Amino acid sequence: MRCGLLGKTLVYSHSPTLHRLLGDYDYTLFETQPEAVADFLQSGAWDGLNVTIPYKKTAYAFCDALSPTAKATGNVNTLLRRRDGSIFGDNTDYFGFKYLLEKNGVFAAGKRALVLGSGGASATICAVLRDMGAHVTFVSRNAEIAHTEGGNIQQLIGMDRTTYDRLSAYKDAQIIVNATPVGTYPENGRSPIDLEKFPNLEFVGDLIYNPTRTALLLQAEALGIPHGGGLSMLAAQAAASASLFLGGTAIDPDKIRQAEDELRRQTENIVLIGMPASGKSTLGAMLGKALGRPVWDSDEELLQRTGLTAEELLTRRGEGEFRRLETEVLSDLGKRWGGIIATGGGCVTRSENRDLLRQNGRIIWLQRGLAKLDASGRPLLKTASLEELYRQRKALYEGFCDKIISNDGTPQETLRRLKESLL
Repeated sequence: MRCGLLGKTLVYSHSPTLHRLLGDYDYTLFETQPEAVADFLQSGAWDGLNVTIPYKKTAYAFCDALSPTAKATGNVNTLLRRRDGSIFGDNTDYFGFKYLLEKNGVFAAGKRALVLGSGGASATICAVLRDMGAHVTFVSRNAEIAHTEGGNIQQLIGMDRTTYDRLSAYKDAQIIVNATPVGTYPENGRSPIDLEKFPNLEFVGDLIYNPTRTALLLQAEALGIPHGGGLSMLAAQAAASASLFLGGTAIDPDKIRQAEDELRRQTENIVLIGMPASGKSTLGAMLGKALGRPVWDSDEELLQRTGLTAEELLTRRGEGEFRRLETEVLSDLGKRWGGIIATGGGCVTRSENRDLLRQNGRIIWLQRGLAKLDASGRPLLKTASLEELYRQRKALYEGFCDKIISNDGTPQETLRRLKESLL
């Protein structure tokens, strides 16, 4: 089987990794310009294809036969070239989104659901929710209209955040799903709505998988609202595609979970926080070497950008300017994935840094006894003792981290603990 993904820009795609985990076939990224898509679909060297934006509608038009799901949604994302040369189209996103809901225990029957977006993905999400018995409204970002399952249309002011904030007619929504690209890489940190305007929410979903935790999902987490991201849907739709490529083999839920877990492990950043001289840079370098991952040190990045060390920046420009520059660095580093990030000891003093680091990362607090910290010469210790600095930051470290690991032993012992924590 010659399989792959058809799209315009695919450099950040996780699909090859997923399909290596799901099936024994070649899987290639086919980056194709719009003018070449028709020729590729008709005569390209492929047997099975996944199709992503902006070519789903184009692919639909080339299908000689469609699955019932593709017919019902008017959308395809998976193609199979049959032995007679004809093209069969399927919509495995339907299975993927249903899996996302079921994995998170979402009971949609009778619930009021608001779907953000009106493209092919939105049509699929609406179909799944309606089939599960939900009352569905979707809002168009481009056409600036809202549709309900009854066919009513309401004119809206627009589809920016202000518009959503004014959608008082939908404040009783119990399920919200983002099917727009708002918040996807490289526009990390943007959210289409403010969830505080919707007091009855029982679940928030986001189809975006890069970053793993969008601003929308991070707000849901902060508000205690059950939520799920696009990585689960991506893994499940890939499994359904693999089943089609392999002749209709059964879809194994355990294999979906294994593929998702492995992809999450491979793409998740490991972020090290802790007091000055607690071993973040040393352990970060050791962990990167042990795992074969890139290592990004925020202080080193500051040095490259400004020509000044962290100590020099603090001394010459003051802590306020230093923290602002540090946040810029963490914003850029947090958008990357699959690496080790060693942070400065005071990054926890700005609350916004937590979301920047958690969007693609797991945060580990490296704890080391104060008596073992050699923080001599640090500018901030000129105005406060090490004990006072720790007292000020202890609760902040606790609030930032996902896990605490002791670094009171040898570096080798701590490295072992770090590796074990990632299993």
